[in-house]
Amino acid sequence: MRDSVSAIFRVFLVLGLTSFGGPIAHLGYFRREFVERRKWLTESAFVDLVALCQFLPGPASSQVGFAVGLSRGGVLGGLAAWAGFTLPSAIALALFARLAGRLDAAAAGGALHGLKLVAVAVVAQAVWSMARSLCPDRERASLAVLGALTVTFAPAAAGQITAIVLGGLLGLWLCRGAAAPSEGALPILVPRALAWSCLAAYALLLVALPLAVRLGAGPPLAVFEAFYRAGALVFGGGHIVLPLLESAVVTPGWVGHDAFLAGYGAAQAVPGPLFTFSAYLGAVMSAPPGGWPGAALCLVAIFLPGLLVLTGALPFWDAFRRHAGAQAAMRGVNAAVVGILVAALYHPVWTSAVRGPADFALALVAFALLAVWTLPPWVVVLLTALGGLLLDTFTP
Repeated sequence: MRDSVSAIFRVFLVLGLTSFGGPIAHLGYFRREFVERRKWLTESAFVDLVALCQFLPGPASSQVGFAVGLSRGGVLGGLAAWAGFTLPSAIALALFARLAGRLDAAAAGGALHGLKLVAVAVVAQAVWSMARSLCPDRERASLAVLGALTVTFAPAAAGQITAIVLGGLLGLWLCRGAAAPSEGALPILVPRALAWSCLAAYALLLVALPLAVRLGAGPPLAVFEAFYRAGALVFGGGHIVLPLLESAVVTPGWVGHDAFLAGYGAAQAVPGPLFTFSAYLGAVMSAPPGGWPGAALCLVAIFLPGLLVLTGALPFWDAFRRHAGAQAAMRGVNAAVVGILVAALYHPVWTSAVRGPADFALALVAFALLAVWTLPPWVVVLLTALGGLLLDTFTP
């Protein structure tokens, strides 16, 4: 049964306004809404869809939402689902970027330093939880260490790509054997002609955009290419995109370290996908177009590859997921991604935020509130921003 585009948008708009807690929490919201409440998917179909989106590059929870919208209303339904889930946090972060410079300088400095410290806690919690689920044995733990070392001692973009490739290749050898995939096909019909077109567009843009930038394309295309590349090369989404975005915008000088980490901290206080951090970066960056046009450009660029590759993969997934080699390679890739996140926790997150014992103490408290007391992230963000303000006020 197909639903109207407006009805799909309204369902996902509610989720976009209320889904706090990151990609794993988003999947919990989706399961409750679409499996238990609305009966749009069976349990096995939902698990299968989550497995596909974890396998592909891009923001996993947003891809699941897009696929659900696709199943209910075709391509327009998928786009409506994406817009409803994405726009609330994207608009909020773009507003934060535009208003941050108008705040009182002293107060803003302390609060923004608190946001940088909460970024330490959030990334540390992500490393902790992901390592427990994705690196449960010594083989995958070793691949995570190898990934962290590769990124630490190699140039940012090249190191990240090398770590992912090594993880996949070594995973074929070291990570054989796991639970069989769930039974049943996904209830999402995508014409094969559309699927091949999306896969071709994904690959063409990944190759053609860097060439155009090298040939002297203007700054807006260079910005689009940087965010498209980040969205095309990250697996699982969420916090994993941090090192890719850092190398994309901080290394060329488009966004400063402090502004980058402050925005990343602010992104924890809003619901919806963490990839909407791109809207903040687009609004605050020095490279044109900047402002609201820059926010829209970066938002579309970072989500586009994940949506293209998902649409292209849907008709072929059922057969491919049963191949033991594909499963082993992705277990290796996931372990390498944990290592990349470990390296990002050290630099730029830790090195740019923790300046002394008081900063370390505040970040540790934020981590405990998130990981032990399981407070909502937006509460921890507000408390840590207040703590940063107090530290700046009372520390000589």
